[in-house]
Amino acid sequence: MNTTPGLLHQATALANSDAPMVDPFGRSVTYLRVSVTDRCDFRCTYCMSENMTFLPKKDLLTLEELDRLCSAFITKGVRKLRLTGGEPLVRKNIMYLVRALGRHIETGKLEELTLTTNGSQLARYADELYDCGVRRINVSLDTLDPEKFHAITRWGDLANVMKGIDAAQKAGIHVKLNAVALKGFNEDEFPEMLRFAHARGMDLTLIETMPMGEIEEDRTDRYLPLSTVRARLAEQFSLSPIPFKTGGPASYVKVEQTGGRLGFITPLTHNFCESCNRVRLTCTGTLYMCLGQNDAADLRTPLRASEGDALLSLAIDEAIGRKPKGHDFIIDRKGQRPAVARHMSVTGG
Repeated sequence: MNTTPGLLHQATALANSDAPMVDPFGRSVTYLRVSVTDRCDFRCTYCMSENMTFLPKKDLLTLEELDRLCSAFITKGVRKLRLTGGEPLVRKNIMYLVRALGRHIETGKLEELTLTTNGSQLARYADELYDCGVRRINVSLDTLDPEKFHAITRWGDLANVMKGIDAAQKAGIHVKLNAVALKGFNEDEFPEMLRFAHARGMDLTLIETMPMGEIEEDRTDRYLPLSTVRARLAEQFSLSPIPFKTGGPASYVKVEQTGGRLGFITPLTHNFCESCNRVRLTCTGTLYMCLGQNDAADLRTPLRASEGDALLSLAIDEAIGRKPKGHDFIIDRKGQRPAVARHMSVTGG
């Protein structure tokens, strides 16, 4: 897309590319989550339909464009950047982007470069991820039972994920496990998962299922409030609240019997929006200011409008100025459609 010299000059005059991003409620935006692809090599039943229609490859930003876009956010104050998907490690040549972004770790402009993964490709990439500056990752793991794992992921192999976790820890990367709490599926496994994680020096975070995208099953049948899970765990373990934070929405407790940390992400039973410092960027250049809202901003057009970042910076500032106070997630049997139509794999977890 071309732009007129006058418009570009005006944008250059108005833009302050290194101005910090502060939303209308005084929250500084310092955390960017980037979905580098909507594709995944799993089809988790609570996340995707089995026969997904993915974005045409022609609609995706190039890796070079993603680097430029992420770098613009870093210039404007982002200090933590997380790559997500889909499954980020299935994007072709993804390590080009990881290595490119790693330069901001070396300069000190970026405090942390991390990713959320299903673990299927970790054995292949763990050493290179460490070399690029990645020191911490989240691995999504909802069960330790191989048969149940295959059932919930449809295509996944638990043994491959375990090899990936081994490889990441051997490379020096700290691993945190994320498990979605699903009624009737894994609610009896959490004590075992907690002991497994803590025995290997990993944190465990439990997450309530989120009403995003059409799937085959009824989420009300799977919804398990974490208040219930926490109460059950408290019958076996001493859980002491701690002020530990990773930059995300989880609240943490220390498990006295294991010495490890247990996190809870509760978008439904306890809204965590008051401290939100995050925005989410898709692989098409769409910026979502809130995971649970549909309002979005097109950053691809200003990105491609000129070689400079003046128009892009203005577009980012305009979008941050529309960041809502909170999300409207709700799961009940009256609602016939999910709260947000897009699948989690589009926005990034």
